[in-house]
Amino acid sequence: MFRIYLRIIWGLLFSLSCLGLAHGQYEKTPWPSAQKTPPILFKDVNGREYKAESLRGKKVVLNFWATWCAPCKEELPSLQIFSDLQNPEQVLVLTINVKEPSSRAQRFMQNNQINLPLISDTQGEWAQKFGVKVYPTTLLLDTQGQIKWRVMGEVDWTSAEPQAWVNSLR
Repeated sequence: MFRIYLRIIWGLLFSLSCLGLAHGQYEKTPWPSAQKTPPILFKDVNGREYKAESLRGKKVVLNFWATWCAPCKEELPSLQIFSDLQNPEQVLVLTINVKEPSSRAQRFMQNNQINLPLISDTQGEWAQKFGVKVYPTTLLLDTQGQIKWRVMGEVDWTSAEPQAWVNSLR
């Protein structure tokens, strides 16, 4: 009898998560003004470099994620849609996969038709430099290359609120 009740409870929790009622929980906080943005020099899995100088003038959405993180995997498709709707001259979305082989992250992105730039952080060095401890975490950088906001948790990037966050960056 206990197993039946346990299955019902798990079924209800699963149903709620599928409806999106258990997802989309995030916390958006300002980046501490006393904390400098770490120097940026990323290289994606295709060999393209992203330097602080080359990013100036663009608003940057920097998303830290992993394939073992269910909210990360839920969030990435909406981040792809968000990116597709942006002017690439003004907004750049970069993803940083943390502490996994790059082949695993590439396979996930390919299987889910996500073509955002992928930076592999197999040792977690970038996550550590940016103080990322929760996944997913997204950092929003202004056109001067300074981090303005940290968003911890899953965001529906197709909603109006995240677009307003990026629009407010100077």
